[in-house]
Amino acid sequence: MRLLRMVIVLAALAAPSLALSAKEDQPQPPADFVPAENEPQEQIPAMPLLGAAYGFIWLGVFGYVWSVARRLRKVEAEIAALEARKR
Repeated sequence: MRLLRMVIVLAALAAPSLALSAKEDQPQPPADFVPAENEPQEQIPAMPLLGAAYGFIWLGVFGYVWSVARRLRKVEAEIAALEARKR
């Protein structure tokens, strides 16, 4: 427990110096760089695509459950026929 506390304290003390060194490692843009402002950006309509993807997945899930239920009814009918034949 004492070791865990020591590791946490050391990590907390080292975190600010690590953050500063990470900022220093970032490459600086060239002096003649001018960022683009108010430029039109490409827009992809996410909601219709997301809705279609979820609809497709749910359609597949319901189709699979329906298929399993249909096959289960068929197997239950065969088991009932075998039990009736056994008697």
